[in-house]
Amino acid sequence: MRALLDTHALIWWILDKPELPRRVRHRIGQCDQVFVSAVSAMEVCTKHRIGKLPEAALLAKEFGPRVAIAGLIELPLSARHAQLAGNLNIAAKDPFDRMLIAQSLLEGLPLVSNEASFDHFGVSRLW
Repeated sequence: MRALLDTHALIWWILDKPELPRRVRHRIGQCDQVFVSAVSAMEVCTKHRIGKLPEAALLAKEFGPRVAIAGLIELPLSARHAQLAGNLNIAAKDPFDRMLIAQSLLEGLPLVSNEASFDHFGVSRLW
């Protein structure tokens, strides 16, 4: 099984936060490949910089190494991902969410996210 972590799931996984339910943690642990989007790097760094994610300081400073230490695989953004994200006819205005939805759909990766609204976009969601 493979999966793509939403940014909040990534933070909670890396920081071992209780907000990530044990059953979800177990499902992530069962995956052969767990991906982290490049968009999550931008989201973590942007939100940390503006003070919305103070707990993610180390991840914002050392994103690539922390992702590698956790055994996660970086998923780059492509023009194809960006094109689908821009063309999605959905109400989601958050560009980070749009990109993650597009990557999940195009790469056939279930998205590990507590965002139930993603279900309406055809995303296979693990939570």
